[in-house]
Amino acid sequence: MVAASFSPRGTRIVTASDDTTARVWDAATGRPLATMEGHEGPVVAASFSPDGTRIVTASTDNTARVWDAAMGKPLATLEGHEGTVVAASFSPGGAHIVTASDDATARVWDAATGKPLATLEGHKGPVVAASFSPDSAHIVTASDDATARVWDAATGRPLATLEGHEGPVVAASFSPDGSRIITASDDDFTARVWPKWRWDLEAFSKLDVGREFTCEEQRDFLHEQIECPHATPQLQPVSP
Repeated sequence: MVAASFSPRGTRIVTASDDTTARVWDAATGRPLATMEGHEGPVVAASFSPDGTRIVTASTDNTARVWDAAMGKPLATLEGHEGTVVAASFSPGGAHIVTASDDATARVWDAATGKPLATLEGHKGPVVAASFSPDSAHIVTASDDATARVWDAATGRPLATLEGHEGPVVAASFSPDGSRIITASDDDFTARVWPKWRWDLEAFSKLDVGREFTCEEQRDFLHEQIECPHATPQLQPVSP
């Protein structure tokens, strides 16, 4: 098994395996409840929908698939990536799915039909993680190109590039209230916290204007072509 996660109510577990299947288990007894078969390569990720009725899986066969969580019945195949799909997850409302792939893109899909809705293009290396904001309006992606990016979830339009890490960004996610993003990187084991004004113009407009704009503000929001020193807050490991 390469991945495992609980259902929203904690009563079931879904696992992903190199044997090309995902399985659902009773969390209390360990009894197998359903097997999802159909991928043509190892399954590398699996997770439940917010209501627990569906499961999305990601595979090295370049697809993600949606399944009925109770019976293991296939509901939709998400085809279009040109590389391994390394991550897949539902939006908070369960209407959409975002996938991340080695082909340097993330994609947004209709969770009910499997129809592609948007392609998030711009990373210069494999995209290793992707997730929705709590209100489903934005998506954050993490990439081997040492950046994270924020996107409009409805249109796929890029909103911001979060630069500062010096190695692959291996994880990125929103805070529960959507006001911050946390990223983690292989660059000497650092994490960084990014405020909402970095990708949201409304938040930026509410900043205290009784000062000069920073170099990064001028670059990111005034679109001035300048180089800025990296000054994003870092979380450094604490020695025991």
